[in-house]
Amino acid sequence: MKHEKSLSKVGLKQVRQVFWNEPVPVLVEEALRRQEGRLAANGALVVETGAPSGRSPKDKYVVKTGDCADVWWGSVNRPITKEVWDRLMANACSYLQNRDVFVFNGYAGADANHRLQVRVIAERAWHALFSRTLFIVPPPDATLQDPPDFTVLNVCGLVAPDFKEIGLNSGVFIVVNFAERMVLIGGSSYAGEIKKSIFSVMNYLLPKKGIFPMHCSANIGKQGDTALFFGLSGTGKTTLSADPDRRLIGDDEHGWTPEGIFNFEGGCYAKCIKLSKENEPQIYNAIRFGSVLENVVLDERRRPNFDDGTLTENTRATYPVQHIDNCVLEGVGGHPKNVFFLAADAFGVLPPISLLSPEQAMYHFLSGYTAKLAGTEAGVVEPTTTFSACFGAPFLVHHPFTYAQMLGEKMKKHGTRLWLVNTGWSGGGYGIGKRMKIGYTRALLTAALSGALDKVAFVPDPVFGVGIPRECPGVPAEILQPRNTWADKAAFDRAAADLAAKFVANFKEFEDRVAPEVIKAGPRPPEAASAKR
Repeated sequence: MKHEKSLSKVGLKQVRQVFWNEPVPVLVEEALRRQEGRLAANGALVVETGAPSGRSPKDKYVVKTGDCADVWWGSVNRPITKEVWDRLMANACSYLQNRDVFVFNGYAGADANHRLQVRVIAERAWHALFSRTLFIVPPPDATLQDPPDFTVLNVCGLVAPDFKEIGLNSGVFIVVNFAERMVLIGGSSYAGEIKKSIFSVMNYLLPKKGIFPMHCSANIGKQGDTALFFGLSGTGKTTLSADPDRRLIGDDEHGWTPEGIFNFEGGCYAKCIKLSKENEPQIYNAIRFGSVLENVVLDERRRPNFDDGTLTENTRATYPVQHIDNCVLEGVGGHPKNVFFLAADAFGVLPPISLLSPEQAMYHFLSGYTAKLAGTEAGVVEPTTTFSACFGAPFLVHHPFTYAQMLGEKMKKHGTRLWLVNTGWSGGGYGIGKRMKIGYTRALLTAALSGALDKVAFVPDPVFGVGIPRECPGVPAEILQPRNTWADKAAFDRAAADLAAKFVANFKEFEDRVAPEVIKAGPRPPEAASAKR
C-alpha cells in the first residue's frame, strides 16, 4: 500500500485507505459522503463537534522525558509517563486498523529558516481540511522530509476507556511527546486542539533558537508599519487585525526573529458568534467554499445563523488567509512599532485604551488579564475573570518569564509602543454594562497606529497608573475615562479596587523574578481593597 512505510513510522499498520495530501474539493466531497457535515449556502462545510465544543485544558499532558527537563510543570503542563503514552498510542493504532485515514503534510511557520514541517493524520476528512487551511500548504515542487519534524495523530473518536486507571482527568487526551516528536489527540473533535498543540510545540522549540513565539494577530499598514494584537480567544485578535485599511499577516500565532515577524499559519480560526457583515465584513466574506464552520446552526435555506448559540457560544470559522482580500501572502512583516494587549474586562473597569510604560508592559504581559468567554473552554458558560500569563498561558511550555524577557528585549531594541485595550464591558460589569462598541475600538486603534494620539495629553489612571488619552477622534471623550460611564460611581470604585487587588495577588508568583520597578508598575489598590483582602 502506498505510504504504508511512512505511516508505519508512528506505528500505524493495516489502515484501510490513505487519503494523502488531497486537495480541498476531494476533502469536502469525502466529508459530505461520510456525513461528517453539510454544505452551507455560502459554500462552507458545516460540522458539529459534539462535546467538548472548545479546548480541554485539563486534558492536556506532556510526556516527561529527558527531552523536556525545562518544561514549566504544573496545571498547564501536566506530566505523564512514557508507559501511559505507550498505552494510549497502542490503543490509537489498534483503533485505526481497517479504518480510512486522511493525511496532511505542510508547514507551521512562514519563515523558511524557522518553520516546522508538520504531518497531521486524522480519521475525519474535515480535520484534514482544517489542517490544510490552518497550516501552510507547500508548493507543488517542495521536497518534504519523511518523517516530518512533528506529527499530530488525531483519533477523535477514541475515548480512553481506562482513563482513571492510567491517571487521566477524563476520556479526552491531548498529549505532546517531545522525544517522539508527536502529538496524540483523542476523545475530542474540536479542531482547535490540532492547531493549538502545534502552537505549544513552537512555544517550546523557538525560544531555544532565540525566537519569541507569540499568541497574537498581526497586520501591516500602508507605510509598512507592523502591529501586533495579543489576547486570548474571544478578545478580538482576529476581528481587529482584519482591518480594511491594513493588510493581514495572520490572526493568532506569530514568531519574532532578528529580522521581523512571521505567521505560524496559513489560515484563520475566528469565533463567529454574532458575526455580521456590517461589523466584520472581511471575515464574513472570507467564509465560503474551502472554509469550515464549527457548530454553526443553518436555517431552512442553509444560511448560517451566526446569532444562534444553541450548540455552543464558541462557534468557529476556519478559512485560508488568502480569503482576506488584502492579506500578506508571504506571511511576514517588519519589527512592530505598536503592540496592543487586548483584555475583555468583565468588570468594566479598564479604560478603552491606555499607553503603557515599558515596566507596565512587562507587568501586564505577565499578568495577562482578561475574561474567558463562554464556550471557549469546556465548562465556561459565562465570562470568567482570569489571569493568563503572556496572554496565552494554556500554550506556554517554558516558564512565563522566559517569554516576558524576550518581549522586554524586543521592546527596548526596536522602540515598540505598548497599549492596553479593553474590548470588554463599559458602564458596568457583565450583566449591567454593555460590551464596548467595535466602532469605538477601531477608532482608538486607528488613532494609536496613525500617531493621532501622539498629539493629545494623557492622564494616569488613579488606580492602574496607565496613561489615558484625554481625547480621540471619533470617540466620545466621556467613555475614555471608565468611571464616567458608570451611573453608580461608588460601585465603580469598589469594582476597581477589587480588580486591582486581584492583579496584586496574582502577580505574587512573579515577584521573585522581576525588577522592583516592574512590581511598582502594577495597580495600587485603594485602602478599601487592601482591607478587604
